Amino acid sequence: MAVTVSAAVLFGLISLALIRLRYVQLGSATAVFLFGFFIASTGASKPINAACQALAQALTHLTA
Repeated sequence: MAVTVSAAVLFGLISLALIRLRYVQLGSATAVFLFGFFIASTGASKPINAACQALAQALTHLTA
């Protein structure tokens, strides 16, 4: 059975865990969140999204 999780949910859970375990402080996490939010509205969002999709495809072919 395959489980599908969006990247936003996955990175949100990872971020929450890092904050709770005190590997990352709230200020740093907020700065990274805002950076990601603002970069999503630039021209860099399409190449970043394409790279993430290519990586996901490559990982699925490794396990097949």
